[in-house]
Amino acid sequence: MQYRQFGKTKESVSLLGFGCMRLPVIDQCTENIDEEQAISMIREGIDSGINYVDTAWGYHGEKSEPLVGKALKDGYREKVRLATKLPSWLIHTREDMDNYLNEQLRRLDTGCIDFYLVHTLNATYWKTLCENGLFEFLETAKQDGRVKHVGFSFHDTLPIFKEIVDAYDWEFCQIQLNFMDTDYQAGLEGMRYAADKGMGVVVMEPLRGGNLVKHVPEDIMALWKSSKWPERTPAEWALKYVMDMPEVSVVLSGMGKFEEVRENIKTAAESAPGQMSTEEKHLIDKVAGVYKSRMQVDCTQCAYCMPCPHGVDIPKAFSAFNNAYIYNDHAAFKNRYQGLVSAGKQASKCVACGACESVCPQHIKIVDTLRRVVTDFE
Repeated sequence: MQYRQFGKTKESVSLLGFGCMRLPVIDQCTENIDEEQAISMIREGIDSGINYVDTAWGYHGEKSEPLVGKALKDGYREKVRLATKLPSWLIHTREDMDNYLNEQLRRLDTGCIDFYLVHTLNATYWKTLCENGLFEFLETAKQDGRVKHVGFSFHDTLPIFKEIVDAYDWEFCQIQLNFMDTDYQAGLEGMRYAADKGMGVVVMEPLRGGNLVKHVPEDIMALWKSSKWPERTPAEWALKYVMDMPEVSVVLSGMGKFEEVRENIKTAAESAPGQMSTEEKHLIDKVAGVYKSRMQVDCTQCAYCMPCPHGVDIPKAFSAFNNAYIYNDHAAFKNRYQGLVSAGKQASKCVACGACESVCPQHIKIVDTLRRVVTDFE
């Protein structure tokens, strides 16, 4: 495993971080984590050198933090830097901040969180948090030892990102970045802006919610295999892309299978800043161009929009819609979509209340897009 200095924190962190948002589950139920398998996977990752473990209040229907707490027993807590996040969307008063942090310490069964992030910041949450004493809370939490280092995760436009970076002495940030999202949200410019301020940079969604590695179309696989490195998997290409950047401290991967843990650890061990050739970068650009020409909606399957008050399974509806175009197979994905219809979770259940749009990190026009799904599939 490679390790990099985590910005001004001076901490040494593993290049690959274990993201606990997409752990293995039972019966496809997000809240029903397969505890035995998940704990074994996390511990295998730590035994192989991962020392950055990331979770959050809302992951797996609020079941991720307690699971991580169990996984870090038996001496594993001392081997890692633990990261979790203040649920910004639930904060309405200064007291809320302390209450959630204290409950997270209890859930995680730890006395201190190494890296504490203000979660999924956007212009709306940022304004509310600032009005309710965010900075005083962060300073107090550091001084009383509940957290060691503070940062934020981000989902909004570049100008908002720079405003947040400049407003406080942050030690690190977490941004979405992959070869499809170089100019999206903070993007490459935001990454460099934060790094120039001495901040550590954590990359989330390097595989774009798995979309860059699942059911890869034949023409894109042909492009990957046309290189001098035909044995590389799509996941390896995508991870190497962000791991090649010297500004990046940690690359999070939401691993749900043992083979993913092992492959990603191998990739991290073999990646170094500035290692990729011009030829490799040109190939990645070419692949990105093919994908971008097909995508209909920029959904990463993060499920922040869920649950829908009217029962629509928005991520699955969008996944079927996108995949029908990306993989040029409408019949197959329309057939899969019928499972949503049978379960009463189809797009036509949408009543345009807009609750989903207010929490979408990607700022997707969900209501309009669901109407397109209805037209295509129903």
